[in-house]
Amino acid sequence: MSIAVSGPIVLVGAGNMGGAMLGGWIKSGVRGGDVLVIDPGPPPAMQNLIADNGVAHASAAPEGVTAGVVFLAVKPQVMEAVLPPLKELIGPDTVVVSVAAGKTLGFIERHLGEAAIVRAMPNTPAMIGRGVTGAFANARVTEKQRTLVHDLLKVSGPVEWVASEADIDTVTAVSGSGPAYVFYLVECMAEAGRKLGLEADLAMRLARETVAGAGELLHQSPDAAARLRQNVTSPGGTTAAALAVLMADDGMQPLFDKAIAAARQRAEELAG
Repeated sequence: MSIAVSGPIVLVGAGNMGGAMLGGWIKSGVRGGDVLVIDPGPPPAMQNLIADNGVAHASAAPEGVTAGVVFLAVKPQVMEAVLPPLKELIGPDTVVVSVAAGKTLGFIERHLGEAAIVRAMPNTPAMIGRGVTGAFANARVTEKQRTLVHDLLKVSGPVEWVASEADIDTVTAVSGSGPAYVFYLVECMAEAGRKLGLEADLAMRLARETVAGAGELLHQSPDAAARLRQNVTSPGGTTAAALAVLMADDGMQPLFDKAIAAARQRAEELAG
């Protein structure tokens, strides 16, 4: 796959997510010369990626540049300071993509004006090309721009477009924060094994590889998660005994309902 760009892609932020996106774009056929990275201090790995691929780099927004895409990959807490100088990069055909959690379209528009803007919420597996991203476009985004943004985002995994900006808060709660839930599941499984007599390191290795392997099976299999669960579960067996606890009325589902609702509420609060 190659990504056609009609103007420079300006990547603002050279951290983990910015580096993952740039690496994915290069692999997908974007020419390094079509990208400008704005960051006052890229880490060494990003510096090498920039140098090795002929990517332009600037510490601040340069004069006389009109971007095709402005990709905001900075932390939400610095957006207030980062956005105003970027207004000079915005032209009538520029599309802005923000992956900053909690920063609304309205917030971005207050700083950049009436631009075509996409809010996107990737998750941390994007750093290895195995993420999933939820996205929402404002009314100024054209179909051509939406296709371009989709292609730029999908280098890190599938992209799901949602029907309303409010849905981004739920995406944040489910998949944006979701890797942490899975990592905690590993911790809980390992701790349960330790309490039943396994060495702590062994219990952690077993839990870690089990979740990683199950995730890969889920990734490769066409079957639904429920079917894969059923395939492991023999009637009256050990898995059934555990699932009787996990699937009880006071088991995992109501706990996840409460947890994800709390995450969404916090996302709404951060958005103001």
